[in-house]
Amino acid sequence: MAFTSADICAAAERLKGFVGFNRKAGKYLVRFSEDSFGLDVVEDSISPACEFVWAAKSDAFMSLSRECLQILVAQNINDRLGLGEELLTYLRRTDLPEIRAERRLKP
Repeated sequence: MAFTSADICAAAERLKGFVGFNRKAGKYLVRFSEDSFGLDVVEDSISPACEFVWAAKSDAFMSLSRECLQILVAQNINDRLGLGEELLTYLRRTDLPEIRAERRLKP
């Protein structure tokens, strides 16, 4: 099956909720279970985010980072994270440049 860059970007956006930004620590976290980021992390200090996989290239443009996606794949929880075939195909296609998209981070 062929995927478009729009399909791949949509799959990356679905990571929101499975990756979160911890405002207190200033770091991204991966959700370890269906209902928690970890016992030592206060849930209300986490903002659901998909920005973990997007690397800023300029004020408006970001690249879908294969390196960051690979970090998620290395967790061996693809089924929980929703790393579908679109993102896995994107990771395998290193012969193509990373996807660049115009994105604006929400405060």
